[in-house]
Amino acid sequence: MINYTLTRSNRKTTGIYIRDGAVEVRAPFRALKSDIDRFVISKEKWITEKLAEANERIRQRNSFELMYGDNVTYRGKQYPIASVQGDRVGFDDACFYMPPNLTPGQIKYACVQIYRLLAKRDLTRKVISFAREMSVTPVAVKINGAKARWGSCSSKKSINFSWRLIMADDDVIDYVVVHELCHITEMNHSERFWALVAGALPDYWQRKARLKELQNKLNCEDWE
Repeated sequence: MINYTLTRSNRKTTGIYIRDGAVEVRAPFRALKSDIDRFVISKEKWITEKLAEANERIRQRNSFELMYGDNVTYRGKQYPIASVQGDRVGFDDACFYMPPNLTPGQIKYACVQIYRLLAKRDLTRKVISFAREMSVTPVAVKINGAKARWGSCSSKKSINFSWRLIMADDDVIDYVVVHELCHITEMNHSERFWALVAGALPDYWQRKARLKELQNKLNCEDWE
C-alpha cells in the first residue's frame, strides 16, 4: 500500500496529488477510508510514475549550480556567464558578466540580480507598448520573485511580474504582458476576458502552452 496523507473537506470527489515527493489524497468527509484505499491502489501505477518524476526533479534542483562558462537563458536565447575584472555585474548583449572568483552560490545570486534589472527594463517597455495599443493605463510595473505566478494585476491597476518571466521567448513574454493588461479591464477569467486576450493575440493559447514548457524547466532548477 502506498503511504499517503489524507485531507478531508467538503469537496465532492477524491483526488490524488504529488507534492514535494509525497502523496496527498483529498477526499470528501463522507468517503469511507476503505474506499479511499481502494482508489489509491487502483492508481498505483500512475502514482509510482509521478513520484519517480517528482523525485528526479528534486534531485536536479538539489544539484543545480552555476559556474563560469555555463549558459543561462534570457528572452529565449542562451548566453554564457563570463568572468570580468572589476566588481560590476551586468549584461552586455553577449554575456552575463561578473567579477572573478565567485562561488557557485554567488554566481547564481549575481545572475538573479541581472535578471531582475533586465526584467524591470524590458517588461516595462513591453507594458508601455502594449498598453498604448490596447488603450489601457497601468499605474506601475513591478518585479517580484514569485515562483507560482508569472504575473498579476492589482485592483489599483498595478502590474507585477516574476523576474523569471524574462527567461521566456519574446512572444511568450508578450502573452503574459497582454494577459495582465487585459485584467485592467476584466478582473477575472471570463469569456469577455479571453476575448480581449484573443483580440490582441489571436494565437495566445499556443504561447500559453509554451509558457508551461518553461515552468517545467524551472521546476528542475533551484534559483533560491
